[in-house]
Amino acid sequence: MISIKGVSFVRERMILDQINWDVHQGEHWAILGMNGAGKTALLNIICGYQFPTKGKVHVLGQTFGESPWQDVRKRIGWVSFSFSEKMQHQQQNFGIEVVLSGMHASIGLHIDPSEKEMQKAEQLLQMLGVEHVERQPYEQMSQGEKQRVLIARALMAEPDILILDEPCNGLDFLAKTQLLTLIEKIADQEKTTILYVTHQIDEILPQFTHTLLLKEGKVFSKGKTEEQMTSETLSAFCETSVVVRENEGVYSLDIPKEVIR
Repeated sequence: MISIKGVSFVRERMILDQINWDVHQGEHWAILGMNGAGKTALLNIICGYQFPTKGKVHVLGQTFGESPWQDVRKRIGWVSFSFSEKMQHQQQNFGIEVVLSGMHASIGLHIDPSEKEMQKAEQLLQMLGVEHVERQPYEQMSQGEKQRVLIARALMAEPDILILDEPCNGLDFLAKTQLLTLIEKIADQEKTTILYVTHQIDEILPQFTHTLLLKEGKVFSKGKTEEQMTSETLSAFCETSVVVRENEGVYSLDIPKEVIR
């Protein structure tokens, strides 16, 4: 699905440094890193919005720089804060219109949808539990409703890869729990490979088979999630002693009091 070999990205400073990473069909990946670790830069390179300074990028059988990347982007659904900002000019659009725009990867709906597309958009809104916003303007939705509508939009074109870039940012604890439950459902039902970007380990779901730990632009560690989510690995990753606890595939992190002191 994705093969990144020796990728570096430099903009006044080294943002990504010699990244090597492969994602195979059937895997769901969590990408964990602190702010400034290079997570968004990595996503921009995968989607072809930024050119790597060095290295090779292969996505869905195509090689970056040798293939028309616009066609590759149509096979990738991306939900991010940067896209939410682009929606500021589409605030009056109804929920159903936002979802339908995902069929053509456009900002706003510029083509009359077919009956089949309308039915599909309605089904996605229902699956994500926001059918009540079908005729509600985007600007009147809660943050949690907006996120679910944008995920429905990303799924509209049946992408091979779904990227969720810190989707729980700005959500209260209830909306966050509801959204994570829906993402579990998507991971269980969809054939789409999910890349879930976060800096919170409690968002790493049992469905995420693998985890990439990104630190200061470098791959700190990668592999099966249960092998990455250990006290030893995360203590080294955080450069402080932490205790990782696991309950039915859900992780939490404790910092001993003596460390805080």
